Amino acid sequence: MALPDRPRQGTRAAFRGWRARRPFWGGLLLALGGGWILLTEKASLKVVMHVGMQGVAGYLLPTVMVILGLLILFNPSQRLFYSIIGILISLGTWLTSNLGGFFIGLLLGAVGSCLSFGWLPDQEPRISRRKRRKQARAAAHAMAEGAEGTA
Repeated sequence: MALPDRPRQGTRAAFRGWRARRPFWGGLLLALGGGWILLTEKASLKVVMHVGMQGVAGYLLPTVMVILGLLILFNPSQRLFYSIIGILISLGTWLTSNLGGFFIGLLLGAVGSCLSFGWLPDQEPRISRRKRRKQARAAAHAMAEGAEGTA
């Protein structure tokens, strides 16, 4: 079976294209925040079962953070809902999981949720200030050339 005559993309270029179509950094930071909080939990599962619901919540909330981060990466169309739930759960880990993984996991989750919420698909790439100034100078120069030519 012959492949169509398309230029073959490298894995790095393919990953870059995949990453550009979703709130990659937001989902990654939210998942990393949940992972960090899970790593800071020291109790074994037997101890958690003896402690009760407060101990289970210490593992449940960061696990949900990791799942939400992955959902943002692989289902970006629902990113608004996932990011709102992500910020609420990130803030909830402050009470249930060692101050949100000693504030590091909490901050990673909060920043990741905010980045995901603010991500806009199909947005024109930003033009640097230097390019905008260069374009403005070129346009002003063209206008001046046109004004001299008609006079």
